[in-house]
Amino acid sequence: MKNTIVTAVLVLVALFTCEIGFAQELTLDKEVHDYGTIKQGANGECVFVVKNTGSAPLIISNCKGSCGCTVPQCDKAPIAPGGTQEIKVKYDTKRVGPINKSVTITSNATNTPTKMIRIKGNVLAKEPIAPAK
Repeated sequence: MKNTIVTAVLVLVALFTCEIGFAQELTLDKEVHDYGTIKQGANGECVFVVKNTGSAPLIISNCKGSCGCTVPQCDKAPIAPGGTQEIKVKYDTKRVGPINKSVTITSNATNTPTKMIRIKGNVLAKEPIAPAK
């Protein structure tokens, strides 16, 4: 009985150690990009930088915008420990008004397998062109 308990404890310690020793961890340079006030038709692109602060390869399996006006681009190549990768997000600035959208990142990260980043701001309508006199 004593040997069974000791063996069980050793197995649990070994599993816990292995889990920590080979973790993928996702960190971001920012969680929100604020465009501020921009004009209709302006460049709606921004970049978020993902870093693998773990000790095993990090794989981003999916990036999904909250609507069709917010389009993320994620590279699905593994990110080595200590490595970085960009997530590019493009917002359709033809739409006038406040921006409050999100992108959901899905990965094999042990600390946050699903992470949400946001974009915000306000798009002002272009000034109408005055007719020629």
